[in-house]
Amino acid sequence: MTTQQETRPSAATKPVRWAADAVAAMREGARLRLDYSARSLWSVDRMIEDIRQEAAPFAAVELVLRGFGAYAGEVMARQTGGEWWSSGGDHWVRTPDGRLWDPIEEARRCYAGDGSLRLLCRDASDGART
Repeated sequence: MTTQQETRPSAATKPVRWAADAVAAMREGARLRLDYSARSLWSVDRMIEDIRQEAAPFAAVELVLRGFGAYAGEVMARQTGGEWWSSGGDHWVRTPDGRLWDPIEEARRCYAGDGSLRLLCRDASDGART
């Protein structure tokens, strides 16, 4: 158990930084204020859809999507009391009910036209309440 507790804080280091970078980029570049609320994920989903409509190659937007996914994961962690977990370079949010969520992959699905960070957060939050 001690080993798991020691690795949990470091699991959050990268996604928290990616999320903060996304917040700063949206504030400076798009004049969009992201406040880590579940409601702000509407705007993030809309931004991803706008990027998708521009038909930018995935390689060109991969880091932006990672930042948006990390932002959504941080929203989920704050809303549910969850925490970041990491293994093999992948990052997930583990909610108190024990479920693992992959908001970074969900951001990629959004870009493909088949996902929603807002709905992922809602599902994670609903599960935390039951």
